[in-house]
Amino acid sequence: MWPGVMSGTSADGINVALVALAARERGRPRQTGYAGFKLIGHAEYPYPKHVRAAVLAAMNASQASVADLARLNFRLGQLYADAVLGAVRQFRARLDLVGCHGQTLYHQGEPQLFLGRKVAATWQTGEAAIVAARVGVPVVSDFRPSDMAAGGKGAPLVPLLDYLLFRDPHVGRIVQNIGGIANLTAIPASAAVSDVIAFDTGPGNMVIDAVTEKLFGQPFDRGGKIAASGKMLDKVIHEILRRDFFLKDPPKTAGREEFGRDFVREFLRSCGRRRKQDVVATATALTAKSIADAVRRLVVRDSDSTRKSAFQEMILSGGGAKNSMLVAMLTDELRPLGVQLQLADEFGLPSAAKEAAAFAVLAYETWHGRVSSVPSATGAKRAAVLGKISYP
Repeated sequence: MWPGVMSGTSADGINVALVALAARERGRPRQTGYAGFKLIGHAEYPYPKHVRAAVLAAMNASQASVADLARLNFRLGQLYADAVLGAVRQFRARLDLVGCHGQTLYHQGEPQLFLGRKVAATWQTGEAAIVAARVGVPVVSDFRPSDMAAGGKGAPLVPLLDYLLFRDPHVGRIVQNIGGIANLTAIPASAAVSDVIAFDTGPGNMVIDAVTEKLFGQPFDRGGKIAASGKMLDKVIHEILRRDFFLKDPPKTAGREEFGRDFVREFLRSCGRRRKQDVVATATALTAKSIADAVRRLVVRDSDSTRKSAFQEMILSGGGAKNSMLVAMLTDELRPLGVQLQLADEFGLPSAAKEAAAFAVLAYETWHGRVSSVPSATGAKRAAVLGKISYP
């Protein structure tokens, strides 16, 4: 059994997916995938409130205590171990290896000048040695730096799972995840893995959650009910979609550095004194419209009629799939493009489990010494074996 463990940029907690993986069929090439992939079970464990507050504070800090960051690293390791052991008890599983993504505190895919030289950097915290010692099996963690060392942006890393599970010989599919950040994987019909396009489209739940907490004192807009009672501010969305991030071609990646505290402050200022419900509706529409705009410009491409019919389906996963208003807005935006929206649940993979399952697959690849990054998605010069291994 290969558990995958994921904490997203929304910092709401820990997802554990227990996956059974069979070895590849003998003699088959890399892109044909596995002889078997089966999701055994999935569990979610919210962060304690004070832990989530500490994580968010660390993400947003311009200065931070080194001691507190070190302690947070070990505390999250304890929580990840608790989550894995809880899932093992719930599903009566026997473990072989754990793939633990950790909690991203900082991700900067583009090199910036630092101490006299340009540097790209990422940091996923949550001490894997603690997890390995507690659960008694090796743990693969820290997946992103290997891709960045090869010239990539360290994200997205989920496209390999998207390709293995959703590639179809006849249907072009866009696999869209809406976590804190939204990202897509475009898989043409009968594609080789080198044909895959993947990138971050912009904010997912991050801005919606921050605005909802600021204005209503709630951690998120449950089911999109607040947004459903408001009216989107088209002018605000139009201005935001003219920003450099949205106009840039892939590969591209985003995080709280682009859509965190400072962005939310500007967003609220742009909305002015409008009704609070309108502000939440506008944040929700921003996610839907930025996804559809990315599909229109970078995947379907209006100017290329031959590609316009190449993608017929979007498969949606992540926490955003639970927001009914967001799903409805995205459905409306995709309809003129001829793209039908479906949920990952309809394909046997619960929306909330997909990213955690992806890191089980990546850990499996690392354990067998195989590359698992997708350079066409991350912009790396070569594919890389991802992650580091901690032993019990």
